[in-house]
Amino acid sequence: MQTNDLVIVGAGPAGMAAARTAADCGLEVILLDEQLRPGGQIYRDVDRVTTSRAEILGKDYTEGAKLTAGLAHSKITHISGAVVWSIEDGTRVLYTVQGRADIVTGKRILLATGALERPMPIPGWTLPGVMTAGAGQILLKQSGLVSKRAVLVGSGPLLYLIAAQMVRSGTPPLAMVETQSRADFLRSLRHIRGAARGWQHLLKGLMMLREIRRAGVRRYTAAQGITITGQELAKAVSFTAGGRTHTVDCDTVYLHHGVVPNTQAARSIGAKHLWDQRQCCFVPQLDPWGRTSVETVFIAGDSSGIGGAKIAALAGELAALRIGFELEAISQNECENAAQPLLKAISRERAIRPFLDTGYPPLSEAMRPDDATIICRCEEVTAGAIRRFATLGCLGPNQAKAFGRVGMGPCQGRYCGLTVTSLLAEANDASPDKTGYFRIRSPIKPVTLGELSAMDDLANVANTEQKEKM
Repeated sequence: MQTNDLVIVGAGPAGMAAARTAADCGLEVILLDEQLRPGGQIYRDVDRVTTSRAEILGKDYTEGAKLTAGLAHSKITHISGAVVWSIEDGTRVLYTVQGRADIVTGKRILLATGALERPMPIPGWTLPGVMTAGAGQILLKQSGLVSKRAVLVGSGPLLYLIAAQMVRSGTPPLAMVETQSRADFLRSLRHIRGAARGWQHLLKGLMMLREIRRAGVRRYTAAQGITITGQELAKAVSFTAGGRTHTVDCDTVYLHHGVVPNTQAARSIGAKHLWDQRQCCFVPQLDPWGRTSVETVFIAGDSSGIGGAKIAALAGELAALRIGFELEAISQNECENAAQPLLKAISRERAIRPFLDTGYPPLSEAMRPDDATIICRCEEVTAGAIRRFATLGCLGPNQAKAFGRVGMGPCQGRYCGLTVTSLLAEANDASPDKTGYFRIRSPIKPVTLGELSAMDDLANVANTEQKEKM
């Protein structure tokens, strides 16, 4: 079995930038990605976008074409439709393409698995017609579909971007029900100096708000008591704002209150993680180059902490440079000289994050949902059940699996993990770090018995090849 220099998991901005940088250093790169075309969520289908859709999605989106073009390099092998379900010994990556299992090995592995939208468990969130804002954006990017009677609920810059894109498509949302308050904004002003360094992002946000206002989209802020109502389908959103109760009839509800790192792959190899109080999530513990506590594995992009597409690409380049140096493809001086402008750019881009994280916090009602609200959709476990587990002596998410199968469904805790940690931490008066997270084991994605059986065949072939070499 051939050992490559670098195996990258994920073809979003971090993975694509890292692949090109590593290839330019002279490294042999294997790039694995679940999607059929590169781009990740941010630049999804950017190579096929029509002119009219590009105008709707904006210049920031079409910039992704530069990164996808960079994959046209003789030292980059891009394997699309590859579902990675196991990483072994920090060197071997097991994956499946169209039901066929395979293995690649690398001297280094870079995880660029991106982010997940933070789950927003509120009453009615499991009704058909309710989806994440990111899912709505996928429909727009990939198929040009926009809901005609949608309400956007939550907080954060992504809501403004999607609302502006809907306005440009000629199908503005019926309303925006925002949860951030004036008090949140006042707290964010402590970080105004950093925000000023990222004035370009502030200007973009103001321009999007102007588009939304001009389209006559109703906006409600400091919304509380949000409930999605309907029998078999979502039919309305009810909430209080400005001292009054409001109800907005609709056909679709887009939920969003931030994104969090996708840590499943990193956790499956035992990489250390710590709770980030500002972003209210776990992030991997990394050195300045992106190396994890596992010597051969690096992480870049939003899976290392939320920063956005530009920071992700810069971090991908930075990690690739370090890997190039460690594998003796470039000198230490070449590595450090190329890294300096990247580090400065990352610092400049990160400067606005404290302002945004403070001004648009996750909805407290969704972080601590009422007892009747389902938090684990796979196994239909409620928040009340988690609190009851705590009274019976359950201290962490792994124990909670035994108490009630929470986190044991097809998503393996991707969408309920943080909620379970938060609920148990509060119930037991413990920190999130002490409470912990689900222990992620392989396979990290669903895999068939046939695919597992194929692994034995591949292992036998590898052993035969090794004996022949000896």
